[in-house]
Amino acid sequence: MTEIIPSRVTGRIEGDFVVFLIGMRINKPWAVHKWLPVARAMPKMLKELEAAPPEVGFLGHTGLSKIIVQYWRSFDHLERYARNRDALHWPAWVDFNRRMKETRGDVGIWHETYRVRAGDYEAIYSGMPAFGLGKAGVSAAVPDTSAARQRLGGS
Repeated sequence: MTEIIPSRVTGRIEGDFVVFLIGMRINKPWAVHKWLPVARAMPKMLKELEAAPPEVGFLGHTGLSKIIVQYWRSFDHLERYARNRDALHWPAWVDFNRRMKETRGDVGIWHETYRVRAGDYEAIYSGMPAFGLGKAGVSAAVPDTSAARQRLGGS
């Protein structure tokens, strides 16, 4: 069972970082041959990234459901992985585009990328296992009196 942290903690990542949200949408459930390869590709990529050395820049992820949240050291690291022909993403992306060429509406994929400046974010967890920023970075105790504005540096 996952260890629950029985106190309030905040998640922190040193310096700037990138939050990358990614997901898929099955538009035609009966077109299993179209969406199943997409659904199977992401867990393999996440395992590859979890095993990657720190210089790849992958900090961690949360979830393997409709939305996957990934944390990266920088956009350059994320883009380098996405375009690396020796990593799992590139062949999966090429295969997806080949298979969807004439039927792009069968399964949808999407992503959103956010560059986050150091200290310009806030994260709080209470009675949770390590999660989100607290899992990708570090978790630190939060005083009971702190508020979101204080955790954002009082801005």
